[in-house]
Amino acid sequence: MTDFIAAEDRARLERHGLADFDALWTLQLDAVDEPNTERGGWSSVYRLELDDAAFYLKRQSNHLTRSLLHPLGEPTFAREFRNIQRYQRLQIPALQASFFAARRLPGEQRAVLLTRALDGWQDLDHWLQAWPRVGEAQRQAILRACGELARRLHRAGQMHGCFYPKHIFLRETPGGFAARLIDLEKTRPLLLGERDRVKDLEPLLRRAGVWSEAEVRALLAAYLAPGADLEHWWRRLGARRRHKEAGQ
Repeated sequence: MTDFIAAEDRARLERHGLADFDALWTLQLDAVDEPNTERGGWSSVYRLELDDAAFYLKRQSNHLTRSLLHPLGEPTFAREFRNIQRYQRLQIPALQASFFAARRLPGEQRAVLLTRALDGWQDLDHWLQAWPRVGEAQRQAILRACGELARRLHRAGQMHGCFYPKHIFLRETPGGFAARLIDLEKTRPLLLGERDRVKDLEPLLRRAGVWSEAEVRALLAAYLAPGADLEHWWRRLGARRRHKEAGQ
């Protein structure tokens, strides 16, 4: 995979001397959290502010994922970057990539992924924590935005794989709320139709336990096509939730 620089960010990165892998790899920044070391290597995230724009710089070493196409492993950022591009082609609202590059060294695979910060957006977790204090009109707009985001995702033939409140970002607009997704590493095509759709939706509803039955039904109404059997979906999602909770 060749190095990628978003056209709208190229001039800014070049002006700051950050338009290549080595410059971003060696840039001294404080990590925003502890490194992820689950896959044997490491992966870290840093905030980068350039002029009036903010980014998140992610760097990793030997933090690999394996697949049939990459049995020996490839950087997880490579997969996430491909999915970011796929979402853009399919017009699924998601985070935007500004730069991506990977390098192979003896005994090491490195990758850098730079994305635009979602300043001005709040994840759904933020809204759920304040749910009792959120007005009814805002509640309904949030539920509608989440349902419509899931509908666009699944109509495009994609399954997010981690459709959790912390991965759904919302921004209030004059007409309601806009919504978009982050953390696209586990995205894959919808292969099993309704079964995959239920599998994708249920974790969101399980984690949004503050939602009432009426509110979940409002989200489903926004998600489903006109004339779809909402009761059928309510039963399917409830059955999967009970199954998952029984297995915990």
